[in-house]
Amino acid sequence: MSKPAFLITIDTEGDNLWQNHDVISTENARYLPRFQQLCEKYGFKPVYLTNYEMAVDPVYIEFARDVIARGTGEVGMHLHAWNSPPLAPLTADDWRHKPYLIEYPQEMIRQKVDFMTDLLEETFQTKMVSHRAGRWAFNAFYARLLVERGYRVDCSVTPRVNWRTAKGDPAGQGGTDYRNFPAQAYFLDENDISRPGNSALLEVPMSIQYKHSALMNAFKQGYDRLRGKVRSPSVHWLRPMGGNVENMKRVVEQTLAQGNDYVEYMLHSSEYMPGGSPTFKTEADIERLYADLEQLFQWLQPRVSGMTLAEYYETKRG
Repeated sequence: MSKPAFLITIDTEGDNLWQNHDVISTENARYLPRFQQLCEKYGFKPVYLTNYEMAVDPVYIEFARDVIARGTGEVGMHLHAWNSPPLAPLTADDWRHKPYLIEYPQEMIRQKVDFMTDLLEETFQTKMVSHRAGRWAFNAFYARLLVERGYRVDCSVTPRVNWRTAKGDPAGQGGTDYRNFPAQAYFLDENDISRPGNSALLEVPMSIQYKHSALMNAFKQGYDRLRGKVRSPSVHWLRPMGGNVENMKRVVEQTLAQGNDYVEYMLHSSEYMPGGSPTFKTEADIERLYADLEQLFQWLQPRVSGMTLAEYYETKRG
C-alpha cells in the first residue's frame, strides 16, 4: 500500500442500547445515509457490522443493499447474544445484564453464529467475511467458529483495554482482557488469540493509544492496586466523543508512528441519531459530531487510503 488504510467500522445495532433494557427500536437506520454520503465525499468505505435487529429492519436492508451494490462499503456480522436467535435465557434478566456470547454453552454459541451468518448472507446475497464480537468479548472457540464459517477478518480486539470488570452474566468473569494483545494486524493463533499464528483469520485491532505516559500509567496502576482496584489505563480511541478531534488526530499519528499500516475508526450506528446514545443526545450534538467528522476526514484524506476490511485483508494475504 502506498498509504496506510483507513478502516471505518460501525457497530450497526438498535437505538441507545446503553439505556434501553426492555425493547429495541431501529430508528437509527434512517440516519445512516447522511454518514454514508460524508464517507463517499472523501472516498472512504464504511463497514457496517450488523446485528440481528438491524438485519431484519426494512429501512436498513434497503440502505445496506444499495451500499453493497455500489461498492461503497461492506456489511459484516456483529452479534449481541442476549437478543440474537436462537434465544435461551442465561441470566435472570438477559436484556438488563446483556451477557457476553462467550459466556453461553459452546453449542449455543455455534447456533447463534450460524444463525446470524446465514441471515446476513441470505438477506444481502453476499458472503460474510468481516466480524466484530458484541461487547468486544472474544475467545479462541469463537475464533475457530469464524474460521469454519469462512470469515477472514475480526476486529474485536481493543489493545490496552481490560473488560474484565465489565460484567455480562453477574456470575461470570467479565469480558476479555486485551492489555497484552498486539496493536497491529496479525493472523491469529486459533488456540491463543493473543498471539500471531497460522490461522486464516486476520485480527485487526482497534486504534487505541494511552492517554498518559508509561511512567504515569505505572504510577496510576500501582495506586489502584494499593486500593484493591483493577482498571485499564486511561486511553484515547479513534472514536468521536464530541469535541475530541485533536485527540483523534493524535491517535492516528501515534498509531502510524508505531508502524501500523492502518488506522481503525469506530462508532455505533445509533450515535448518528439524536437521542440514540448517551453521548449525542440532541440535534445540536449531532451537528457538532458532523462538524468534527468533516474536520477529521478532511485532515485524513491526503494521508490515508479508504478501504473496507475485506479489501484490507487482500493487502495482507500475500
